[in-house]
Amino acid sequence: MAWQEEWNHFAADANQIATPPSLLSSKMEEPAPTQAMTGKNSLGKPIYNLCLPRSHCPSCKHTLTLFENLPLVGYLLCRGRCSACHTPISLRYPALELFSAGLAVGTLWHFGASWQALAAFGFAATLLALALIDIDTHLLPDTLTLPLIWAGLLVNLNASFTSLHSAVIGTIAGYLLLWLVYWGFRLLRGKEGMGYGDFKLLAALGAWLGWLALPQIVLLASASGALFGLIALMSGHLKREQPLPFGPFLVAAGLITLFWRAPFFVG
Repeated sequence: MAWQEEWNHFAADANQIATPPSLLSSKMEEPAPTQAMTGKNSLGKPIYNLCLPRSHCPSCKHTLTLFENLPLVGYLLCRGRCSACHTPISLRYPALELFSAGLAVGTLWHFGASWQALAAFGFAATLLALALIDIDTHLLPDTLTLPLIWAGLLVNLNASFTSLHSAVIGTIAGYLLLWLVYWGFRLLRGKEGMGYGDFKLLAALGAWLGWLALPQIVLLASASGALFGLIALMSGHLKREQPLPFGPFLVAAGLITLFWRAPFFVG
C-alpha cells in the first residue's frame, strides 16, 4: 500500500510539473470577490496566498500603508516600530530587504544590464522566498516551485543560463535524484527524510542551471546542511529527532551556483 500511495503521489507531481501554470491555476480554487474582501474562504478559514492577507503587523494586525511597505525606508520612517501598536519590528525584515538589494546589485554586476540579469534576480528572489517559507513552515509551496520550473525552461529557450536540452534533463534529474534519496532513506530508516517540495525545488534549480550544475548544488547543500545540523545538535539548538528543513541549503547552493561554478562542474 505504501508503494501504491507513493506512486500516486509521484504521478500527481509529474502531472503538476507537466501542466503549464495558466492551466494549473484554473484547476485551483480561486477566491471569489467576497472571499478576497473578507480574507476568508467559503469554509470561513483565512486565505493565504501571494496576495492575501496584505502586509500587516504580526502583533496588532495593522495593515501597512504604502510608505510603511517601502523596503528599508519604511523601517526607518517607523523607527523600527509598528506605527499603530509601537511593537518593535523584527530585524529580519530590514535584513531581508538589504539582502534582496544585494542580490539585485550582484545579478546586475555579474550579468550586466540585460534581460538575463532581470531573470536571474527574479530567480534569486523566488529562491529567497522559498527558503524563508521553508524555515518558518517546513513547506515549499507548489505555487512557487512549479512556476519556477516552467520559468526556468522558458528562459532557457534561448540558452540564457544553459541549453534547453540541459534544462529539461536537469528538471527530470533534479526531481528523480532526491526522490531516490528519499526512498533510500525511508527503506533504511523506516521514516521520511525530506518532503516532496525538496524534489520540486531541485527540479527548478535544474531547469534554470542545467543538469551539470546538479552535482555541485547537491554537494554544497548536503555538506552545509550536515555541518549546520551537527553544530546545532552540539550546541543544543536542535534535538536529534527534530526535523531540519533542507530547502534553505538547496537555495544557498543554488545561489552560489548561479554566480560561480567549480571548473569540473562546468559543461
